[in-house]
Amino acid sequence: MTTTNPTLSDLAARANAARNRPTYGHDALITCDRLVRIFTTDGIEVQALQGLDLLVREGELMALVGASGSGKSTLMNILAGLDTPTAGAARVAGRDLLTMTAKDRLAYRRSTVGFVWQQTSRNLLPYLTAAQNIALPMQLTGRGRRRRQSERALELLELLEVADCRDRRPHQMSGGQQQRVAIAVALANDPAVLLADEPTGELDSHTAEQVFAAFRTANEQLGTTVVIVTHDQAVAGEVRRTVAIRDGRTSTEVLRRSEVDEATGHETVVAREYAMLDRAGRLQLPAEYTEALGMRDRVALELEPDHIAVWPDDSEQD
Repeated sequence: MTTTNPTLSDLAARANAARNRPTYGHDALITCDRLVRIFTTDGIEVQALQGLDLLVREGELMALVGASGSGKSTLMNILAGLDTPTAGAARVAGRDLLTMTAKDRLAYRRSTVGFVWQQTSRNLLPYLTAAQNIALPMQLTGRGRRRRQSERALELLELLEVADCRDRRPHQMSGGQQQRVAIAVALANDPAVLLADEPTGELDSHTAEQVFAAFRTANEQLGTTVVIVTHDQAVAGEVRRTVAIRDGRTSTEVLRRSEVDEATGHETVVAREYAMLDRAGRLQLPAEYTEALGMRDRVALELEPDHIAVWPDDSEQD
């Protein structure tokens, strides 16, 4: 077999191709590239994120799911500007989360992202009315005059169907009303991204549906990109894309699409689950699959014309 060494022109062409190749996530609103977050507690290092990759397109409404300790809350805190990554890259709406100064981070939290906490009492100041709570973020950023701030507050309250709470303080509202007002507060400065950490965790199923409808309204009518961390399968099943995080990395992704029966006109939602292949070529196989076939430590791979076969290690049987 004869091999040919690449010429200088070949090497130059490859270098040019590499330079002209779009960067990872160049067209995404949120880009997490091999994101790492390490905490040190009592001299012990804990890797909350272990090279996580994630892309979120502008205008998406998506859910993040995962067991406790999977890293999803750490990821949300980083995207919200409340925590900083240890390594990797993270960008939101063109903002580099690793290089921002403290001043930049404050401006980012006030204008680029909105955040809704699980605890209803954490989202609103108890001594302000709903309208005053919504106006406060605009006052802090100097956005608009007082009259415009009041108009914006009422617009958001009406949009999220809680206009009757305008002059009520939090203790005068139900939990669902508080969360919808909290969404309005998070939307006050027209952020590019709305983040929510278990926003329906303290609510009953009917109220949770109303709160999720508010997120959908923000997504569809305002064009806001929405990312929700949730354990609620009912909420996760309502979005077009659900990403599962396991052991600090994205593991699976469920995509949903609508299909219409041409004969009956009946519309159904079809869901398909995918395993996530990260940029290092790592793949997390579902535990129920590996356990069913007794896969452990290592597996055999076989490249087929249109797929890759994964087989249990049978070396000990040879």
